[in-house]
Amino acid sequence: MQIALAPMEGLVDEILRDVLTRVGGIDWCVTEFIRVTERVLPVSTYRKLAPELFTAAQTAAGTPLRVQFLGSDPQCLADNAAFACTLGAPAIDLNFGCPAKTVNKSRGGAVLLKEPELLHAIVREVRRSVPLAIPVTAKMRLGFDHKEHAVECAQALAAGGAAQIVVHARTKVEGYRPPAHWEWVARVRDAVAVPVYANGEVWSLADWRRCCEVSGVEDIMLGRGLVACPDLARQIAAARAGQAVEAMTWQELQPLLADFWLQARRKISPRYAPGRLKQWLAMLTRSYPQAVELFSLLRRENDCERIDALLGVAFAPERAVCRVD
Repeated sequence: MQIALAPMEGLVDEILRDVLTRVGGIDWCVTEFIRVTERVLPVSTYRKLAPELFTAAQTAAGTPLRVQFLGSDPQCLADNAAFACTLGAPAIDLNFGCPAKTVNKSRGGAVLLKEPELLHAIVREVRRSVPLAIPVTAKMRLGFDHKEHAVECAQALAAGGAAQIVVHARTKVEGYRPPAHWEWVARVRDAVAVPVYANGEVWSLADWRRCCEVSGVEDIMLGRGLVACPDLARQIAAARAGQAVEAMTWQELQPLLADFWLQARRKISPRYAPGRLKQWLAMLTRSYPQAVELFSLLRRENDCERIDALLGVAFAPERAVCRVD
């Protein structure tokens, strides 16, 4: 069984990838999507969106990073994938699942599920352009506005050369509304000869068990559930191994939250850093009552120094010290 951390644009950047993979249980993670239109992107794009490429293509915890591309031009995607491989990308992932309207309007993400032939062409060209030792993988939804072509789309991806397929078990139109249709993951699994990962609505160990039972797959990709419960992957890995499951306490989480804030302070403008902290903290309120209290204190606070005081940290641009009681 493998557990992957989902690529969530605007949420799971290199800072959160670093913090979450340090908790444990995650076998690999993926960049936020890198949008490809009409040219080979410069190195600066990768330094911004995939900085781990320059540290052996892994997070500080040693978790491998895959580079994800989004676009609709097979040759342009192939050229960018080939370039990413020269920078050290250990795997190339292709995004056919993003539900954002702005992305879909520019022929990216889930809208391409209307065109199985194009899915095949994209994967085929990318597969041809990158070294054979580097896997090409794909993430899809069950369709755009209906599920009838989910199996056909998955077969197109596999036939094009996708080594693995992650299935977010909802259509684009369904967005992130419950439920996730895990039974359709089972249909995809039965229709292709490559590993299939289930994704969507796994917030707890109980959800994971139901997902495995309904989908029939062991491999899983965690998204919002892992952001809201940072040790969910570790809990699942322990349960799968027959080991005792001990949930992370708020006291254990506090240093990670403080470190997340310090990294945000160093890497993000003071205007936007508080928003990044609040974004994660708001999701943590689902799992920790203490996060509710802290979020209420921070929700209207935008002064970075006052946030430092509330979190008990001392910040310096080059070196930040975490003090958590």
